[in-house]
Amino acid sequence: MPAVPPAPPVPPPAPDLLEFDADFSGPELDPAQWIPHYLPQWSSRERTRARYDVGDGVLRLRVDADQPAWSIEYDGATRVSNLQTAVRSGPVGSTIGQHPFRDGLVVREAQADRRLYTPHFGRIEVVAAIDDLDEHAMAALWMIGLEDSPEQSAEICVFEIFGRDIADDGSALVGMGVHPFGDPAITDDFDQVRVLDDVREPHRYAVDWRPDEVVFSIDGLVRRSVAQSPQYPMQLMLNVYAFPPSPPSAARYPESFAVHAVRGYRAD
Repeated sequence: MPAVPPAPPVPPPAPDLLEFDADFSGPELDPAQWIPHYLPQWSSRERTRARYDVGDGVLRLRVDADQPAWSIEYDGATRVSNLQTAVRSGPVGSTIGQHPFRDGLVVREAQADRRLYTPHFGRIEVVAAIDDLDEHAMAALWMIGLEDSPEQSAEICVFEIFGRDIADDGSALVGMGVHPFGDPAITDDFDQVRVLDDVREPHRYAVDWRPDEVVFSIDGLVRRSVAQSPQYPMQLMLNVYAFPPSPPSAARYPESFAVHAVRGYRAD
């Protein structure tokens, strides 16, 4: 059987290109970097409020046993703790808002236009340890268009890991790729790659987003690339999801993971 060639390395970004640096070194989440709600236009700020802890340079996003479903109307029992870097919507009753993930969505709580970090090409990376999920949860970092026009709606998934895909030794399947949603210029190109390292330890998941391609890497080694690229600014979505089983008592809470840093570098 032929040997599998080693993954090629990704050149590190120049330090002077750093434009977003969330190192969680302070005692609180930085409100100039993060909005601690999940797509609140389709629900409310109260129901979508994230639960998290910050300390010793680590953010721990979590879903607790008593946390409400973020939108029973549109997403059933799913619970989410999410940090995002922008938000916008039309008035209550309209259909204008980011990431209309299913048909029939209507704005339930209007959101002022806030754009804290909306890169257009460059590198986005997260250092994370997926260390406390069971089979009913998922952790992810992804990017979505702001939808100033409906076709500016694609997703770049930097990584997603389901607890059910983590083996006893910590190796895992890691999802990465792009989804079109309403962008006719993007075709769905998403896959899971097998990672033999222990994902319960910190690893650096990154995308190099270029005008003609998106390159996905883990710890500086290329794991996937796609020969297409969203052509508009995007916002970050960092989250942990819980999908309660039936009966709900079968789940283990809190569902959580640790984030050591999120960084963004502008394109050179």
